[in-house]
Amino acid sequence: MEFAPFLPGFIAAYSILFVAASSPGPAVAMILGIATGQGRAGALVAALGIATGSLMINLATLFGVGLLLAEISWAMMALRVIGAGYLLWLARGAFRKALNPPPLFAAELPAQRPAQLFLKGLLLQVTNPKAIVFWLAITSIGATKGGGAAIVALFATGAFAISFTMHALWGVVLSAGPVRAAYRKGRRWIEATLGAFFCFAAFKLATSRG
Repeated sequence: MEFAPFLPGFIAAYSILFVAASSPGPAVAMILGIATGQGRAGALVAALGIATGSLMINLATLFGVGLLLAEISWAMMALRVIGAGYLLWLARGAFRKALNPPPLFAAELPAQRPAQLFLKGLLLQVTNPKAIVFWLAITSIGATKGGGAAIVALFATGAFAISFTMHALWGVVLSAGPVRAAYRKGRRWIEATLGAFFCFAAFKLATSRG
């Protein structure tokens, strides 16, 4: 199937995704905590988990599951509660670090396995109803409408690449020496701010009517 007719839709959808993936939010806050605590490699693994979660939601919306969830109010409410609970769990971890700062260097920390970091990123993304609504909005553009499996696969691959690249760039920047040095100087306040942000995000998610 010829790709050219789908190009405008791809560009429109990818432009929205690029802005969303590069904007600070709960995912970037998570990456900040991992990057400053466990270094660049850990942040990249978490970014991979976030991108994988985004891919799962992308495919679900393309195949109608996301639309079904959006129409079932109790399912979306349950997902909001789960997502808010997970954000509060992240806030708890940040506040604990603010009150009892862990060792400064990643080598001194109890290392989280790559699978754990991947799962943290994945769970953050798939328990966020706003991500479903976001992907429903992108799907409404109709970037793959009328296309076969190859077009859907191409679109999903590109979306995954954008999500991973933007979150990975955050991981690289936030794990840089100057950033980690700044974190060492003000880590109590940084962790407390992250905790407050996660609490605020949980509140907004739990009370959202959208």
